[in-house]
Amino acid sequence: MYEKLFNLEGRTALVTGASRGIGRAIARGLAEAGADVVLAARNEKDLELVVDDMRGTVSGRVEFYRVDMSDRASVDELVKAGLRDFGKVDILVNNAGVNYPQTLLETTDSNWDAMIEINLTSQMRLTRAFVPSMVANGWGRVVYVSSILAFASNHARGIYSATKAGLVGMMRAQTLELGPAGVTVNCLAPGPVLTDMPMSLLSDEEKKKFSDRTALKRWGEVGDMVGPVLMLASDAGAFVSGEVIIADGGLLCRTFGD
Repeated sequence: MYEKLFNLEGRTALVTGASRGIGRAIARGLAEAGADVVLAARNEKDLELVVDDMRGTVSGRVEFYRVDMSDRASVDELVKAGLRDFGKVDILVNNAGVNYPQTLLETTDSNWDAMIEINLTSQMRLTRAFVPSMVANGWGRVVYVSSILAFASNHARGIYSATKAGLVGMMRAQTLELGPAGVTVNCLAPGPVLTDMPMSLLSDEEKKKFSDRTALKRWGEVGDMVGPVLMLASDAGAFVSGEVIIADGGLLCRTFGD
């Protein structure tokens, strides 16, 4: 009765920021569940390597498109190519994001604008473009990859936190708008995960502090993010909408001074 809850055969998924880290893991997870998967990212060589690694090991179709999420024309081209080549997108995983740490007094207009464009505006524009086909088919899944920094911040993370909190607010409004058409909208909020972004930004002391503060006493792996997204993207999550799944190893459970 429930053996096909996570089966995605016949579905098409598009994942942004899919050339590395969490996006790459999610793309593979969706493909292994049977979906045709479109990978989108800025680095074409990285995308080629990822797709070559996936083809032949999954049953569905796997393609990639280069996109610069800071360039609206490039995002528009991604939409055109995806709809032209696949006809529809059933599952949209808005994962692409950047972090340029600056304190309030250091914050430049250019950094603010760049992060808002990539982390928030481009994701709204992709969703706006792909949702009509979901509505027409009476089935769709939108997943935004937010962060626990939407709920608790850190030094020089003001812009990043603002964009990730913005995704949560936008997701909840879209949930109410799209729910009657059979489209669910949710957020995944990762905690400390072993990806290039935190590894390049944090000191060894900060990395250990994050690990120690999780209930599980470890950093998350990119594979730890796949299960929650598979649930949200499949019939297993059919009655889950407007939610934020926090995958942080229990970090936010900790109280002051604990």
